[in-house]
Amino acid sequence: MSNPKSNTAREPAAQGSEPRYAAIKRHIRQQIESGQWPVHFQVPSENQLAQEFGVSRMTARRALSELTDEGVLMRSQGLGTFVAEPVPAGSLLEVRNIADEISARGHSYSNRILLLQECPATADVARALGMHEGARVFHSIIVHCDNELPIQWEERFTNPALAPDYLQQDFSATTPNAYLSRVAPLTEADTTVEAVAANPDISAALAIDAHSACLQIWRRTKSSAGTVSFARLVHPGNRYRLGAQLRF
Repeated sequence: MSNPKSNTAREPAAQGSEPRYAAIKRHIRQQIESGQWPVHFQVPSENQLAQEFGVSRMTARRALSELTDEGVLMRSQGLGTFVAEPVPAGSLLEVRNIADEISARGHSYSNRILLLQECPATADVARALGMHEGARVFHSIIVHCDNELPIQWEERFTNPALAPDYLQQDFSATTPNAYLSRVAPLTEADTTVEAVAANPDISAALAIDAHSACLQIWRRTKSSAGTVSFARLVHPGNRYRLGAQLRF
Protein backbone atom coordinates (compact mmCIF):
# COMPACT_ATOMS: atom_id res chain seq x y z
CA MET A 1 0.00 0.00 0.00
CA SER A 2 1.38 3.41 -0.89
CA ASN A 3 2.45 5.86 1.77
CA PRO A 4 -0.34 8.44 2.23
CA LYS A 5 1.93 10.75 4.21
CA SER A 6 5.64 10.49 3.78
CA ASN A 7 7.00 10.86 7.29
CA THR A 8 10.74 10.66 7.70
CA ALA A 9 11.22 8.99 11.05
CA ARG A 10 13.52 10.66 13.52
CA GLU A 11 15.04 8.99 16.50
CA PRO A 12 12.42 9.21 19.25
CA ALA A 13 13.32 11.24 22.28
CA ALA A 14 14.52 9.01 25.08
CA GLN A 15 12.41 8.75 28.20
CA GLY A 16 14.61 8.01 31.16
CA SER A 17 16.45 4.75 30.62
CA GLU A 18 14.01 3.59 27.92
CA PRO A 19 15.57 0.87 25.70
CA ARG A 20 16.04 1.76 22.04
CA TYR A 21 13.55 -0.89 20.83
CA ALA A 22 10.94 0.52 23.24
CA ALA A 23 11.51 4.03 21.86
CA ILE A 24 10.88 2.73 18.34
CA LYS A 25 7.69 1.00 19.51
CA ARG A 26 6.53 4.24 21.11
CA HIS A 27 7.24 6.15 17.90
CA ILE A 28 5.26 3.64 15.80
CA ARG A 29 2.33 3.76 18.23
CA GLN A 30 2.36 7.58 18.09
CA GLN A 31 2.23 7.52 14.29
CA ILE A 32 -0.75 5.13 14.40
CA GLU A 33 -2.63 6.92 17.16
CA SER A 34 -2.18 10.30 15.46
CA GLY A 35 -3.66 8.94 12.24
CA GLN A 36 -0.45 9.42 10.27
CA TRP A 37 -0.29 5.67 9.69
CA PRO A 38 -3.83 4.32 9.09
CA VAL A 39 -4.99 0.70 9.11
CA HIS A 40 -3.17 -1.36 6.42
CA PHE A 41 -0.43 1.27 6.06
CA GLN A 42 2.92 -0.38 5.35
CA VAL A 43 5.40 0.54 8.08
CA PRO A 44 9.14 0.92 7.47
CA SER A 45 11.15 -2.28 7.17
CA GLU A 46 13.67 -3.52 9.73
CA ASN A 47 16.50 -2.16 7.60
CA GLN A 48 14.82 1.24 7.24
CA LEU A 49 14.16 1.50 10.97
CA ALA A 50 17.70 0.43 11.81
CA GLN A 51 19.11 3.13 9.54
CA GLU A 52 16.68 5.88 10.53
CA PHE A 53 17.09 5.35 14.28
CA GLY A 54 20.76 4.38 14.29
CA VAL A 55 20.18 0.95 15.84
CA SER A 56 20.98 -2.62 14.90
CA ARG A 57 18.62 -4.60 12.70
CA MET A 58 18.03 -6.93 15.65
CA THR A 59 16.78 -4.00 17.74
CA ALA A 60 14.44 -2.89 14.95
CA ARG A 61 13.21 -6.47 14.51
CA ARG A 62 12.40 -6.73 18.22
CA ALA A 63 10.27 -3.57 18.06
CA LEU A 64 8.31 -4.86 15.06
CA SER A 65 7.97 -8.37 16.48
CA GLU A 66 6.64 -7.18 19.83
CA LEU A 67 4.12 -4.85 18.19
CA THR A 68 3.02 -7.74 15.98
CA ASP A 69 2.59 -10.00 19.03
CA GLU A 70 0.56 -7.23 20.70
CA GLY A 71 -1.76 -7.03 17.68
CA VAL A 72 -0.72 -3.49 16.70
CA LEU A 73 0.99 -4.62 13.50
CA MET A 74 0.52 -7.60 11.18
CA ARG A 75 3.14 -9.23 9.01
CA SER A 76 2.55 -10.65 5.54
CA GLN A 77 5.25 -13.02 4.30
CA GLY A 78 7.07 -11.50 1.34
CA LEU A 79 5.06 -8.27 1.44
CA GLY A 80 6.04 -6.47 4.63
CA THR A 81 4.60 -5.25 7.92
CA PHE A 82 1.34 -3.32 8.09
CA VAL A 83 -0.80 -1.51 10.64
CA ALA A 84 -3.36 -4.01 11.93
CA GLU A 85 -7.04 -3.40 12.41
CA PRO A 86 -8.00 -2.67 16.04
CA VAL A 87 -8.23 -5.81 18.18
CA PRO A 88 -11.86 -6.86 18.70
CA ALA A 89 -13.17 -6.21 22.19
CA GLY A 90 -15.75 -8.06 24.23
CA SER A 91 -17.49 -7.09 27.44
CA LEU A 92 -17.16 -8.65 30.86
CA LEU A 93 -20.57 -7.33 31.86
CA GLU A 94 -22.74 -8.76 29.10
CA VAL A 95 -23.07 -12.00 27.16
CA ARG A 96 -23.16 -11.18 23.46
CA ASN A 97 -23.49 -13.36 20.41
CA ILE A 98 -20.02 -13.38 18.81
CA ALA A 99 -21.58 -13.35 15.32
CA ASP A 100 -23.31 -10.07 16.23
CA GLU A 101 -20.04 -8.62 17.58
CA ILE A 102 -18.28 -9.40 14.32
CA SER A 103 -21.13 -8.12 12.13
CA ALA A 104 -21.23 -4.88 14.15
CA ARG A 105 -17.64 -4.23 13.06
CA GLY A 106 -18.68 -4.61 9.44
CA HIS A 107 -16.79 -7.90 9.18
CA SER A 108 -17.80 -11.32 7.92
CA TYR A 109 -18.62 -14.06 10.45
CA SER A 110 -17.95 -17.75 9.81
CA ASN A 111 -17.18 -20.82 11.91
CA ARG A 112 -15.84 -24.35 11.87
CA ILE A 113 -17.69 -27.06 13.78
CA LEU A 114 -15.14 -29.45 15.27
CA LEU A 115 -17.42 -31.52 17.51
CA LEU A 116 -21.15 -31.93 18.12
CA GLN A 117 -22.19 -34.96 20.18
CA GLU A 118 -23.84 -36.36 23.28
CA CYS A 119 -21.58 -37.61 26.08
CA PRO A 120 -21.62 -38.42 29.82
CA ALA A 121 -20.90 -35.51 32.15
CA THR A 122 -17.56 -35.56 33.94
CA ALA A 123 -17.49 -34.60 37.60
CA ASP A 124 -16.54 -30.99 36.82
CA VAL A 125 -19.17 -30.57 34.11
CA ALA A 126 -21.86 -32.21 36.24
CA ARG A 127 -21.05 -29.91 39.14
CA ALA A 128 -21.18 -26.82 36.90
CA LEU A 129 -24.53 -27.81 35.40
CA GLY A 130 -26.06 -29.04 38.65
CA MET A 131 -26.42 -32.61 37.36
CA HIS A 132 -25.29 -36.07 38.41
CA GLU A 133 -21.90 -37.29 37.19
CA GLY A 134 -22.41 -39.49 34.14
CA ALA A 135 -25.68 -37.84 33.15
CA ARG A 136 -25.97 -37.17 29.43
CA VAL A 137 -25.00 -33.72 28.20
CA PHE A 138 -24.52 -32.14 24.78
CA HIS A 139 -20.90 -31.32 23.92
CA SER A 140 -19.83 -28.96 21.15
CA ILE A 141 -16.55 -27.42 19.99
CA ILE A 142 -16.74 -24.58 17.47
CA VAL A 143 -14.11 -22.16 16.15
CA HIS A 144 -15.50 -18.70 15.41
CA CYS A 145 -13.82 -16.55 12.73
CA ASP A 146 -13.70 -12.84 11.95
CA ASN A 147 -13.02 -12.29 8.22
CA GLU A 148 -11.80 -15.92 8.13
CA LEU A 149 -9.35 -15.26 10.99
CA PRO A 150 -10.03 -17.55 14.01
CA ILE A 151 -10.66 -15.44 17.12
CA GLN A 152 -12.50 -17.82 19.48
CA TRP A 153 -12.37 -21.53 20.34
CA GLU A 154 -15.63 -22.42 22.07
CA GLU A 155 -16.16 -25.64 23.99
CA ARG A 156 -19.66 -25.89 25.45
CA PHE A 157 -21.56 -28.40 27.57
CA THR A 158 -25.33 -27.95 27.42
CA ASN A 159 -28.12 -29.30 29.60
CA PRO A 160 -30.43 -31.44 27.36
CA ALA A 161 -33.44 -30.83 29.61
CA LEU A 162 -33.35 -27.09 28.82
CA ALA A 163 -32.22 -27.27 25.17
CA PRO A 164 -33.40 -30.66 23.88
CA ASP A 165 -32.86 -29.88 20.18
CA TYR A 166 -29.31 -28.58 20.58
CA LEU A 167 -27.68 -31.30 18.48
CA GLN A 168 -30.15 -30.78 15.63
CA GLN A 169 -29.21 -27.14 15.13
CA ASP A 170 -27.33 -25.96 12.05
CA PHE A 171 -24.53 -24.10 13.80
CA SER A 172 -23.04 -23.08 10.47
CA ALA A 173 -26.04 -20.76 10.15
CA THR A 174 -26.50 -19.74 13.79
CA THR A 175 -24.45 -19.92 17.01
CA PRO A 176 -24.99 -21.80 20.28
CA ASN A 177 -25.44 -18.44 22.01
CA ALA A 178 -28.19 -17.35 19.59
CA TYR A 179 -30.02 -20.67 19.83
CA LEU A 180 -29.83 -20.90 23.63
CA SER A 181 -30.97 -17.28 23.99
CA ARG A 182 -34.17 -18.24 22.15
CA VAL A 183 -35.04 -21.48 23.93
CA ALA A 184 -33.73 -20.65 27.42
CA PRO A 185 -33.42 -16.86 27.83
CA LEU A 186 -30.48 -15.83 30.00
CA THR A 187 -31.19 -14.60 33.52
CA GLU A 188 -27.74 -14.99 35.08
CA ALA A 189 -24.12 -15.63 34.05
CA ASP A 190 -21.02 -16.51 36.04
CA THR A 191 -17.76 -15.53 34.32
CA THR A 192 -14.11 -16.23 35.16
CA VAL A 193 -11.20 -14.95 33.07
CA GLU A 194 -7.62 -16.21 33.10
CA ALA A 195 -4.45 -16.18 31.00
CA VAL A 196 -3.35 -19.55 29.62
CA ALA A 197 -0.90 -21.02 27.11
CA ALA A 198 -2.52 -22.64 24.09
CA ASN A 199 -2.35 -26.43 24.03
CA PRO A 200 -1.65 -28.18 20.69
CA ASP A 201 -5.34 -28.70 19.80
CA ILE A 202 -6.28 -25.08 20.47
CA SER A 203 -3.17 -23.64 18.80
CA ALA A 204 -3.91 -25.67 15.67
CA ALA A 205 -7.57 -24.63 15.63
CA LEU A 206 -6.75 -20.95 16.14
CA ALA A 207 -3.76 -20.97 13.76
CA ILE A 208 -1.33 -19.73 16.40
CA ASP A 209 1.99 -21.01 17.70
CA ALA A 210 1.92 -23.70 20.37
CA HIS A 211 1.95 -22.27 23.89
CA SER A 212 0.93 -18.80 22.64
CA ALA A 213 -0.64 -16.56 25.28
CA CYS A 214 -4.43 -16.78 25.23
CA LEU A 215 -7.37 -15.28 27.09
CA GLN A 216 -9.59 -18.02 28.52
CA ILE A 217 -13.12 -17.36 29.72
CA TRP A 218 -15.15 -19.85 31.74
CA ARG A 219 -18.84 -19.00 31.56
CA ARG A 220 -21.86 -20.66 33.13
CA THR A 221 -25.23 -19.39 31.95
CA LYS A 222 -28.58 -19.81 33.67
CA SER A 223 -32.24 -19.31 32.81
CA SER A 224 -35.22 -19.17 35.12
CA ALA A 225 -35.48 -22.98 34.79
CA GLY A 226 -31.88 -23.76 35.80
CA THR A 227 -28.30 -23.90 34.52
CA VAL A 228 -28.31 -24.05 30.73
CA SER A 229 -24.68 -24.38 29.69
CA PHE A 230 -21.07 -24.34 30.80
CA ALA A 231 -18.57 -23.01 28.26
CA ARG A 232 -14.85 -22.46 27.83
CA LEU A 233 -14.00 -19.66 25.40
CA VAL A 234 -10.37 -19.25 24.32
CA HIS A 235 -9.10 -16.22 22.37
CA PRO A 236 -5.59 -15.59 20.99
CA GLY A 237 -4.13 -12.94 23.29
CA ASN A 238 -3.15 -10.64 20.42
CA ARG A 239 -6.51 -10.85 18.64
CA TYR A 240 -8.99 -10.05 21.39
CA ARG A 241 -9.44 -8.03 24.55
CA LEU A 242 -12.09 -7.69 27.24
CA GLY A 243 -13.39 -4.48 28.74
CA ALA A 244 -16.02 -3.21 31.12
CA GLN A 245 -17.72 0.10 31.75
CA LEU A 246 -19.39 0.92 35.04
CA ARG A 247 -21.55 3.97 35.61
CA PHE A 248 -22.37 5.30 39.06
